[in-house]
Amino acid sequence: MFSKPKPHDPAAQQPKPQSTSPAAAASTGAPVLVTTNLSKTFSNGGIQQHVLKNLDLDIYAGDFTVIMGPSGAGKSTLLYALAGMDTPSLGSLSFMGHEITGMSSDALAVLRREHCGFVFQKIYLLDNMSVLDNVLAPGLLVSKDRKAVTARAKQLLTQVNLAQSLWGKFPAQLSGGEAQRAAIARALVNHPTVVFADEPTGALNSANGQAVLDALSEVNAAGQSIVMVTHDIHSALRGNRIIYLADGGIRGECQLGTYPTAGAVQSQPAGQQAMASRRQQLDVFLTQMGW
Repeated sequence: MFSKPKPHDPAAQQPKPQSTSPAAAASTGAPVLVTTNLSKTFSNGGIQQHVLKNLDLDIYAGDFTVIMGPSGAGKSTLLYALAGMDTPSLGSLSFMGHEITGMSSDALAVLRREHCGFVFQKIYLLDNMSVLDNVLAPGLLVSKDRKAVTARAKQLLTQVNLAQSLWGKFPAQLSGGEAQRAAIARALVNHPTVVFADEPTGALNSANGQAVLDALSEVNAAGQSIVMVTHDIHSALRGNRIIYLADGGIRGECQLGTYPTAGAVQSQPAGQQAMASRRQQLDVFLTQMGW
């Protein structure tokens, strides 16, 4: 549908000073999503609720962008608007330089299928299909080359560290973390321009949540653009850019730089020092935002 942008080299992105300016530059990648005066209003019993108010936001290729904020700030509403799943009340949204605000529902469905991947808190795997078939399903909607799609699905399941012995099982036979990693593989099967993740670890225990975050970090390190909504600080640390929403607007943003590799995090003492510094920077920023 659209030609896909080349992601920036994550290794070239260096940690940047903290900024509370919504207009601060986010990365060396090209913008893949641009909102202009984006607004969303809901009507409930004749009462207007302004959830998003005149948002100007760029999302860049190769970035791991995290959206945070208090409950009711409009985080998920913004995510769904960016993904073309919800229609803004006012303003515009461009995807890879193409205005999509006025597109038909059928055209938006094609855009989402070909250019977007989705990972939700609730794991929407099909119960009557094996793990492998769940990953294959969206791929076969786009490509008729079953051999190539199968190879891609197997490569992704390996990449997210899901044991081959689980590929033939049904979702009910998996742990929450295993099922969510399968969902990540499914989200990636069509080489999406952007993966949208809405609280992907919200229903998982800490160990399974860590495995899911590791999978997201790994695909981002390979150049995959990710936009994730979370209220969890440990999850937010995976992002290189934090957007803070409050009262329907962007209150500020923070640049954390590229997340360290697993080896760097585990090394002594540099890795732990780097993570401690990263956590301190995020804590200071969130305190300034009124978290």
